[in-house]
This record gives sequence, structure tokens and C-alpha cells, in this order.
Amino acid sequence: MSQTTKKALAASLKKLLAEKSFDKITVVDIVNDCEVNRQTFYYHFQDINDLLGWLIMNEASMALDGKKTYDTWQQGFVQILQYARENRTVVMNISKAIDRQQGEKYLYDIAYDLLIGVVDEKAAGIPVKEEDKKTIADFYKYAFVGLALDWINNGMKEDPQILIEHLSTLIQGNFSEALEKYRTDKMVINRS
Repeated sequence: MSQTTKKALAASLKKLLAEKSFDKITVVDIVNDCEVNRQTFYYHFQDINDLLGWLIMNEASMALDGKKTYDTWQQGFVQILQYARENRTVVMNISKAIDRQQGEKYLYDIAYDLLIGVVDEKAAGIPVKEEDKKTIADFYKYAFVGLALDWINNGMKEDPQILIEHLSTLIQGNFSEALEKYRTDKMVINRS
């Protein structure tokens, strides 16, 4: 029941975001649209920002649809960008109203979640420290988010498939190469 209520509140917020800017939406607007009381809202979320974060992460998870492997990461990112394009008004109303750092944090979290799965998969059988795998995922996370922000800020004109194909071409094989550089079992040669 809890997830059903959260989804209903998120659906109301998304509906309202298609009509007006995030900073113009109140908890009262959401509960009226959802036909629940304020107590129900606050039982599930601390505030409207908490609901927004939950909405973004939940929608991103659905857009990714499990595409978190080495063979499917490109498709996962394409689906996220296609979702943003299909929900352009919602995305733009969110990006206009929330703090830039907060918006970027959501994107970084989504990208990292996808990429750490890819890095873990490619690291199977390779002795690499967890902190080094995190460094690799972080590096690619920043690249993807930078491209995504630029794409959003320029009106989402370029086809997401083409954008991700360009990114994929740039980093083809680089996950494995990076992991090899971080191997913990490399033989150290002393040249003294």
C-alpha cells in the first residue's frame, strides 16, 4: 500500500509539473490532486523536495528498465534521454526551479547507479579495489552527465541514440583498460 500511495503522489506531482513550474507547486496542490490528506503526504515524504527526488529516481529506474550491463548500458542511457525528451515540459519545469547542484546530483546518482554495475561486471575476475572501481564509475558518470546537461540546455535537439553512439565510440573498451590499470596483482619491477 505504501508504494501505491507514493506512486500516486508522484503521479500528481508529475501531472502538476506538466502544467507549472516546480516552485509554484505546493503540498496542498499535490494532496488535492491526489485526493489524500496532508498527513498522508507527510507520512511518506519529508517535504516536496523529498517527493521530487523519489519521483526522479523512480522514473529513471523505470526508464533504465534493467539496462545496467556492459552490453546494455548504451540502451539504458538512450532510454533516459528519450524519457527526458518525451517529458520535456516536466524536465524543464524541474530544471528551472531547483538548485543546479541538486539537479546535477540526481543525474549523477542515476548515471553512477548504471555505471557501477557495468564496472562491477567488467571487473569480474580482476583484482581491483572497490575505491578504484568507484573512481572509474565516477569518471564516466561525469562524462555522461556533462553531455546530458549540454543536450538538455541546448533544447534536446540531437537524437539521443546518436549522442550515445558517439559516447560509446569514445569509450569502447575503456572500462576494461581502466580496470587493468588498477589491478592489485601487478608485478612491481624494481629497477634500482
